[in-house]
Amino acid sequence: EYEDKTSPAIDVRFPLVDVAAFDKACPNNGSGAVSIAIWTTTPWTLPANQAVCLHPELDYVVVQCDNERLVLAEALYEKALERYQLTGEVIARVKGATLEGLQLQHPFYDRKVPVILGDHVTTDAGTGAVHTAPGHGQDDYIVGLKYKLEVDNPVGGNGVFLPDTPVFAGESVFKANPQVIELLKEKSALLCHIDIRHSYPHCWRHKTPIIFRATPQWFVSMNQNGLRDQAMQAIATTKWMPDWGQKRIENMVSGRPDWCISRQRTWGVPIPLFVHQQSGELHPDSQALIEKVALAVEQEGIDAWFDMDASDLIGADAENYFKVTDTLDVWFDSGVSHACVLTRRDDLQRPADLYLEGSDQHRGWFQSSLLTSVATTGKAPYKAVLTHGFTVDAEGKKMSKSKGNTVSPQKVVNNLGADIIRLWVAATDYSAEMTVSDEILKRTADSYRRIRNTARYLLSNLNDFDPAANLVATEKLLPLDRWVMDRAYHLQLEILAAYESYQFHLIYQKVHNFCANELGSAYLDITKDRQYTMPADSLGRRSSQTAMYHILEALSRWIAPILSFTADELWEFIPGQRNASVLLNDWYQSLEPLSQDSVLSVADWQQLFSVREAVAKELENKRNHGEVKGGLTADVNLYAEDKLLEILNKVGDELKFVLITSSARRFAMADKPGTAINTGLTGLAVNIQASANSRCERCWHQTDDVGSHADHPELCGRCVENVDGDGETRRFA
Repeated sequence: EYEDKTSPAIDVRFPLVDVAAFDKACPNNGSGAVSIAIWTTTPWTLPANQAVCLHPELDYVVVQCDNERLVLAEALYEKALERYQLTGEVIARVKGATLEGLQLQHPFYDRKVPVILGDHVTTDAGTGAVHTAPGHGQDDYIVGLKYKLEVDNPVGGNGVFLPDTPVFAGESVFKANPQVIELLKEKSALLCHIDIRHSYPHCWRHKTPIIFRATPQWFVSMNQNGLRDQAMQAIATTKWMPDWGQKRIENMVSGRPDWCISRQRTWGVPIPLFVHQQSGELHPDSQALIEKVALAVEQEGIDAWFDMDASDLIGADAENYFKVTDTLDVWFDSGVSHACVLTRRDDLQRPADLYLEGSDQHRGWFQSSLLTSVATTGKAPYKAVLTHGFTVDAEGKKMSKSKGNTVSPQKVVNNLGADIIRLWVAATDYSAEMTVSDEILKRTADSYRRIRNTARYLLSNLNDFDPAANLVATEKLLPLDRWVMDRAYHLQLEILAAYESYQFHLIYQKVHNFCANELGSAYLDITKDRQYTMPADSLGRRSSQTAMYHILEALSRWIAPILSFTADELWEFIPGQRNASVLLNDWYQSLEPLSQDSVLSVADWQQLFSVREAVAKELENKRNHGEVKGGLTADVNLYAEDKLLEILNKVGDELKFVLITSSARRFAMADKPGTAINTGLTGLAVNIQASANSRCERCWHQTDDVGSHADHPELCGRCVENVDGDGETRRFA
């Protein structure tokens, strides 16, 4: 990561060794010494300097300043002279390529360094000439390979100059900066020194400035034995979710360099090799030696290798070999879990069904797992790979302990419960960044309550229901109960497909909407009358209980992978014999779709619910104007076009139970009076009036037969039949 840092910015003279050679390459009429000026913000890297790099196509100028000549990029020379507080005259112009190969004097060491060329040189800042230390920078290293420069790295792994470093031995690199500047002054090589605030690479974990240093490393070749090609083939046979993940990892694998698997850390998994001190070749018994070390580590831990004396393993040969102390890249460690975990456990399989991690792992764990598996088995370690985004705060900022903007899962669990945080995870589209805040979690808790309270309501209506004795055969269920079973059946298909494709947010949406709409706003509202007014053992009541029972059996399983605790709690109270946990069961198989010969089709029910919604809006208008107090205080006349009227007439007088009104009479649109109101539903008009009839104290419907039975003066005829008779008959709702 990049953060701002204050660094010493210095301009330094690199004098030309052979001025005559320079004048020949760049004719001019100047006089005095000639120097190429470089600019750097890392003075401590100057001891490792091996060259000065110019851009081959850039225009450079020779500026006569008193008794010396300075070579600077034409685009930067005026700002440079201003920094140096010098004035000068341009006496010549030259392309960078013309100066290639000229020799320069190192500013404070007795060393000559060449002028080289590189396309990485820019005119964004500085002088257009780049001090080049192949041991301390990627661009420098690459251009150094081209010119066969020495990769000099005088800095140890602790950030301190090595003991054989002239002048600066034992000094920390950042603390050496002032000493380098003082030495440059002594050598009359310093043109300018100012401190600047600039963007500088920092360790992403420790948030501290880092330095670059070249060290010998171990690599896995991407092209030897066709590893890259095999990896690309394995990528193509893997399912990637989201699908852009495939293109992302293909681009990374196709263009990546060889894999550097070694690290210079004081902890980690060792690379247990012996390298010949003269030839650099591995010990001929390396494979057997690795196995010996592995057995020792198995017994004594990682330190066994570092504590071992070389002679313990290779005897007298030890004096000819050095023991490698590098450790493995941690991505190699995690990347071989397919071999160390999947193949070593009988209850697991390889390849894994799924690997999942954050979107940064296409260059990390996903890729290291792929390369190690393909290299050893020729196949990918996974069948599918799922990528999720990072959790961010309410402002969209990445969560970080150091920034203090994290949301503690334990705190959420303590305050809201474990299932709330599980539901938030499931409800979030993980393919992008996932925003979390107290307000979002509060909304999640509201959604959770909708699902939980729906389940509780269903349970409360099954208090006297024994599936062994009271379950109604599917073909005998009332059409409304068959409809809700059909909706649950098709919803389950969608939920299973979403689980198969790991689209958990769709599961949340579909279950929540089913609880809020099909159940809460329609089915459960309509069937209250049947549940509370019909005889306990009547077909109408047992039919709705049967539907509720089937839905509960299915619902508890739908939510089990997400709302595990809630589902298990619900499972304990569902009537009937069952095993210890919902998690020990398969998906529910007793839901059935609506048959083709049903008296009311799914499309018919959709129309009926559209009518219900249109009537409800007009009832609300009437209630707001004080004309009715609610649906059961209203008589409704419906005027419909032929096709809609045909559906309404199928339901007949039971339409009032669907609409939850005291009456619902049906007429042709041609009979519509002037007082009727056209609804928002095409082909439907309504006339709503407050009922003049008395209210039944039992069912709350207002009908003209309330008080018609002497023994029950406060009840309607339907309730009398339900209380003292054989019970009413329901055909539809």
